[in-house]
Amino acid sequence: PTAQEVADHYRERRMAAVIFTVDDEAGMGRKRLGNAEVLAAAEANPDVLIPVASVDPHKGQLAVPEAPEWVEAGGGGFKFHPNVQAFFPNDRAFYPIYEAIEEAGLPALFHTGHSGIGTGLPGGGGIRLKYSNPMHVDDVAVDFPGLTIVLAHPSFPWQDEAISVALPKQQVYIDLSGRPPKYFPPPLLRYAK
Repeated sequence: PTAQEVADHYRERRMAAVIFTVDDEAGMGRKRLGNAEVLAAAEANPDVLIPVASVDPHKGQLAVPEAPEWVEAGGGGFKFHPNVQAFFPNDRAFYPIYEAIEEAGLPALFHTGHSGIGTGLPGGGGIRLKYSNPMHVDDVAVDFPGLTIVLAHPSFPWQDEAISVALPKQQVYIDLSGRPPKYFPPPLLRYAK
């Protein structure tokens, strides 16, 4: 669906949605769909779309200025997708990006677990699951206690690890979208309550 169709869908249901793209030029070799397009869609539908930026962490210092620029533009946070961006979140080479996001006061969302991307493709479409274990975000949570972190999705098959990261870290949250609740394991249901 187009961004406008997404906005219309959520508006009809009196709900809001986060809208983002994933900058995975280095990890997957795809041309970046810019954050400006995401922001434009949200600006056209401010009642239902919340814009979230994406930056390829492999861009290093080139990515750092995007955090304050995104705040200035009215963006709502940053999304990282370690599977498709091919990086371990706790690699210290990416810490300057997190510092900029923390300083800007924006949340950082880290895709965790398997979401079905690459399913049925030879070699899983090149998606390496090892990058999305939520334990790799634990170091980030310790080293950036002022950074709000969202572990996007129930972290299948690492729900216990996600719970273990989120429980002692007040600034870490678990997003429950992307997996039907009927598949939530008992520990996730217990802690969600």
